Amino acid sequence: MPQTELQYTTTQSARMYRQSIDGVVFYQFKGLDGTGLTHALLTRLGGVSQGPFATLNLGHTVGDDLTAVQENHRRVFALFGVDRKQVVSPYQVHSAHVRPVGWEHGGTVQNATDGLLTITPGLMLLFRFADCVPLLLWDPVHRAVGLVHAGWRGAANSVVRAAVDAFIRYAGSRPEDLWAGIGPAIGPCCYQVGPEVIAAVGATLAVAPLVHRRDDGLYLDLPGVVRAELEALGVRQIETSGLCTACHTDEWFSHRAEGGRTGRFGVLVMMDR
Repeated sequence: MPQTELQYTTTQSARMYRQSIDGVVFYQFKGLDGTGLTHALLTRLGGVSQGPFATLNLGHTVGDDLTAVQENHRRVFALFGVDRKQVVSPYQVHSAHVRPVGWEHGGTVQNATDGLLTITPGLMLLFRFADCVPLLLWDPVHRAVGLVHAGWRGAANSVVRAAVDAFIRYAGSRPEDLWAGIGPAIGPCCYQVGPEVIAAVGATLAVAPLVHRRDDGLYLDLPGVVRAELEALGVRQIETSGLCTACHTDEWFSHRAEGGRTGRFGVLVMMDR
């Protein structure tokens, strides 16, 4: 990561490092130290967007000025030293579609996809979020990396299982070799849902311990659902950010907390060459 002539600060918590480089603020998992991965859970800080999209909105389809969105992308790509042609993103639709990508997919947006994985060094995966769970998967044995977008619909569609299966199929991974990082997402403190959501997710895995009743409402622990699914699939190395996007709209976009009119923060990962 280039640091020449940049203003660079780092703080850390029990789980993550908080980085600030020339005003762009992002978090990194401690568990990926020394792995040869570049990764970042970008916050909403450090861009040029205005109003409800302030400031580092990376979502093209949320109503923001596209010129500002393009500048935000330019800043992110410059910060991490990549060209747009090195980046692959999905058009996220809350599905269980997980695709392997390589150099031939550089510079593209993969249609109707909620998970990507690659064994290609120098190819960056970039996803966008505003309450759904960012899931980062890393196989240090076969050197494969992936990102997953998991909302409640994705969980109900078994996107986590689809991602682990994709690692097994395309990279030869074993679940016990995988490392998983669960990024900032809406937490059980804020995610009130209806019984139909609980029923849909419960059809995929037992969620009884992951539903909290409070003030006659039901609150879903979506990061907990993702973790439970990973554990059921045999993944043992799991780190959870513990950050609720709805509680911390000073740093994260939250579709729920901000009434549906907000931006999307980015999560990116790349194996270094």
